[in-house]
Amino acid sequence: MMAESKAEEYGAFIQRFDLYPLPRSPDLPSLPLEGLIFAVKDIFDIDGYVTGFGNPDWARTHMPATSTAPTVLALLQAGATCVGKTVMDEMAYSINGENKHYGTPINPCAPDRVPGGSSSGSAVAVAAGLVDFSLGTDTGGSVRVPASYCGVFGFRPSHGVVSTRHVIPMAQSFDTVGWFARDPVTTSKVGHTLLQLPGEVNVEPTRFIIANDCFKYLGLLGEKISHIVVEFVRATFGSHLITYENLGDYILQKVPISRNFINTVPESQAFPIPALGALSYALRVIQRFEFKCNHEEWLNNVKPNLGPGISERVMDALASTDDNLESCWKLKAEFKAVWTDLLGDYGVLVIPTVPGPPPNLNLDGITLSDFRAKAFSLLAVAGMSGFCQISVPLGMQNGLPVSVSLLARDGADFFLLHLVQAFYQTVKERAAAIWESGL
Repeated sequence: MMAESKAEEYGAFIQRFDLYPLPRSPDLPSLPLEGLIFAVKDIFDIDGYVTGFGNPDWARTHMPATSTAPTVLALLQAGATCVGKTVMDEMAYSINGENKHYGTPINPCAPDRVPGGSSSGSAVAVAAGLVDFSLGTDTGGSVRVPASYCGVFGFRPSHGVVSTRHVIPMAQSFDTVGWFARDPVTTSKVGHTLLQLPGEVNVEPTRFIIANDCFKYLGLLGEKISHIVVEFVRATFGSHLITYENLGDYILQKVPISRNFINTVPESQAFPIPALGALSYALRVIQRFEFKCNHEEWLNNVKPNLGPGISERVMDALASTDDNLESCWKLKAEFKAVWTDLLGDYGVLVIPTVPGPPPNLNLDGITLSDFRAKAFSLLAVAGMSGFCQISVPLGMQNGLPVSVSLLARDGADFFLLHLVQAFYQTVKERAAAIWESGL
C-alpha cells in the first residue's frame, strides 16, 4: 500500500520508520485504531530520533529524543502504526507549506498550488492516501490551513485538551496538537483517543451562526458555501436555529477594547474587517513574544539558515518587545468570554476556513502577504478564544478544493466531532450537486 519513491510519496515524508502497536491478547476486544496507519509532523519527539523542527540546523544541533510524545504513544496503544515523520515549515512559522531545505510537499488536489503549512507533509500524506490519518500542530492555523488546501478534514482541538508534552513549542498560549483524516469517522476515532475530556452524550446543536461578513471574503464562492450549510440546517434542524452575524460589528460592540487596536493594525492586516484584523494583530503580538522566549537563545547562537518569509518573521519576533502584551492579553480574555456567551453550550459558528483557494506556488511576496493577513483574520477566532474548530472538505470547485469551518465552545470537542460525523454525507452530496450544476 505504501509508495516507495520520493515522487510517489508527494514529498510528504522527511523520515521513514515503523513504530508498531504492542500486540494485544487474542481474548481482548479490538482496539479503536487497529489496522490504521499514521504519520507525525517533525515537531513531535520520537524516542531515538532527532526532532528536526523543519530546519537542518535545528536537526544538526539537537540530540535524538529520549522520550516519545504522549500523543504518539496513545495512538500506538490504540492499535495504530506510525510509519514516519513528515515535512513541515521551518520552526512552524508559516501557513504556506514551502520549505527551501526539504522541498515543498506536492498538494494532491492541486499540484500547482501550495499545500499549506506548517503541517504540510502531514496533510499531504493523508490527502494522497499514504496514511489513514496524521498528526500536526496548530498555533495560528497550521492544521486548518493545509486541511483546507488539500481537501481533507483538519481538527484543531480546544486549547489545552490534548497533551503538547514532548512537542517543540511555538507559542504555548495557542499551541494545539491537531490531526488530519479523509473521513469524519476516522477523524472522530482519533479524537476519542487523544482528547482528555469527559465523554459527552450526543446532543443536538442549539443554534448555527453564519458569519456573513467572513463569507464575503470568498465572493460568489462564499455565498455558495454558506447556502449549502444553511440549506442543510434548515432541512435537518429547522430554520429557527439559524442566525446571521457580522462578526466584525459584533466584536466592536461586545469587546470594546478591540477598538483600541484598530489604528494600531497595519492596513493590510485589517482589510476588510477591522475588528478581525485587530484580533489577528493581538494574536501575533503574543505569538511573536512567546516564540522569542522559547527560541531566542538558539537563534542567536546558531544563526540558522532560514528560508524566505520565515527569516523575516523570525527577525520580527526577535525584535519584539512586551510593550503591548498586557492589552493583547486583555483582548484575548474579553473575546473568549464574549464568544462563550455567543455560542452557549452547543451553538456552532460557521465561517470559511481560509479566504480563498490555495495560492499558487512561488507567489510574489506582496500578494501572498495580503492573502496571509486575510487568512489570519479568520484563523484568529479560534486561536484567541481557545475554541475547537474543524475544517470540513466540500469537494472541488473549478479544480480547486473547497472547505468550510465549524467552531464550538472550549471543551465541546466531542460534540463537534459527532455533529460532523452525523451530517457530513448529506452536506457532501449537496455540495457536489451545487458544484455540478454550476449554481
